[in-house]
Amino acid sequence: MASRKSRLNLPAGMQSSLRLNTIPTHFPSIPKTTSPSKTTYSDRFIPLRSSSRLQNFALVEKSSPVKEGGNEAYSRLLRTELFGADSVPCSPAGQGSPMSPSKNLFRFKTDHSAPNSPLSAVITGQDGSGSAEVSMPPKVPRKVPKTAYKVLDAPSLQDDFYLNLVDWSSQNVLAVGLGTCVYLWNASTSKVTKLCDLGNRDGVCAVQWTREGSYLAVGTYLGDVQIWDSSRCKPIRTMGGHQTRTGVLAWSSCMLSSGSRDKHILQHDLRVSKDYVSKLVGHRSEVCGLKWSHDDRELASGGNDNQLLVWNQHSQQPVLKFTEHTAAIKAIAWSPHQSGLLASGGGTADRCIRFWNTTNRNMLKCVDTGSQVCNLAWCKNVNELVSTHGYSQNQIMIWKYPSLGKVATLTGHTLRVLYLAISPDGQTIVTGAGDETLRFWNVFPSAKTPVPVRDSGVWSMGRTHIR
Repeated sequence: MASRKSRLNLPAGMQSSLRLNTIPTHFPSIPKTTSPSKTTYSDRFIPLRSSSRLQNFALVEKSSPVKEGGNEAYSRLLRTELFGADSVPCSPAGQGSPMSPSKNLFRFKTDHSAPNSPLSAVITGQDGSGSAEVSMPPKVPRKVPKTAYKVLDAPSLQDDFYLNLVDWSSQNVLAVGLGTCVYLWNASTSKVTKLCDLGNRDGVCAVQWTREGSYLAVGTYLGDVQIWDSSRCKPIRTMGGHQTRTGVLAWSSCMLSSGSRDKHILQHDLRVSKDYVSKLVGHRSEVCGLKWSHDDRELASGGNDNQLLVWNQHSQQPVLKFTEHTAAIKAIAWSPHQSGLLASGGGTADRCIRFWNTTNRNMLKCVDTGSQVCNLAWCKNVNELVSTHGYSQNQIMIWKYPSLGKVATLTGHTLRVLYLAISPDGQTIVTGAGDETLRFWNVFPSAKTPVPVRDSGVWSMGRTHIR
């Protein structure tokens, strides 16, 4: 056998000098097998198909029927290049041999014979069928700064649940009622202007801007409603009609509604000379909540009689009456995202925020907040709302709708958070409390780019006065 040619690839000069000598050894005789006598050696490891679990990659599945418009010639060419000419199936299209590669090349499938892992429910779905998509990681919650970025001292800001003494105009001017006076704070320049002083015999109970932000309505202890031109700091007119304090005001496009301790709601039209054009009678106690819907079709009112009433533009009687709350209803907000969606919050004995569909007259949802609900406001940028609270936690809460998941809980006031307003851009809220402070919070994203809002920590280092 010495004459057998070496199978090593060597340069020509080394063929004669390099020889492989066999070492003689003695082994027991081995019976001859039926395998071919010529053995081929190679420097590559070729695994066996039977032990490679190729079925996990869909390499041995039957080929699926060719889709309409598919390129069968391209598939055969690709199969030939990858697996050789012998792998091209001889059967007609759509009837591939069991060992031919599938058209879904390298598509991984779950091996059900493998032991279960903690991630198996995520990958295969709850039933383990493998048909479910891989679950995406949960979305990271939006970060909301936990501290107010600005604090204004507001001396004589009253701790009275039934008053509404703070409002933010579309021209970025904040109106605040302090005792007998109304002050205007320009959020762009931080300039403070004294709008009016009602004198020792009267006091401010409510302030409300028109939607254009040029005129301010002021409700007084004597029951009057005054209209002021903010640019000139001059009164336009005074309208009477209530017998006692006017604690809540609400503008529509052309009407001003006022609610009073005398249980009545008056509708004022500045285009006519009369003090009011209609009186709405339905509450049995003081009216403390009042809001027009964004389309001006419905007016919602809340009272100390625990009733939430809904009126239309022409009704003298309420068209809807909800009595599920068990305490006074001051907090009322209409959704800017869905027509007919109304939110209301109850006082200390109720503590709940309820959501209503005024179109089909149904209550949609209810959440117990754990404390007195003083105010509600819906964000126009995202489908979220903010609530402020009194007894006993004095907190501010941001809610997602419709899941009612809590986005954030903010604290800082030491007394009931009785007053709330939202900036014109919808990103900032201002809250007021009986602790005689106004606090500004960045809580909502902008309308265009819903990214975490900035924390203006520079402003939070000091306090300024509103008067």
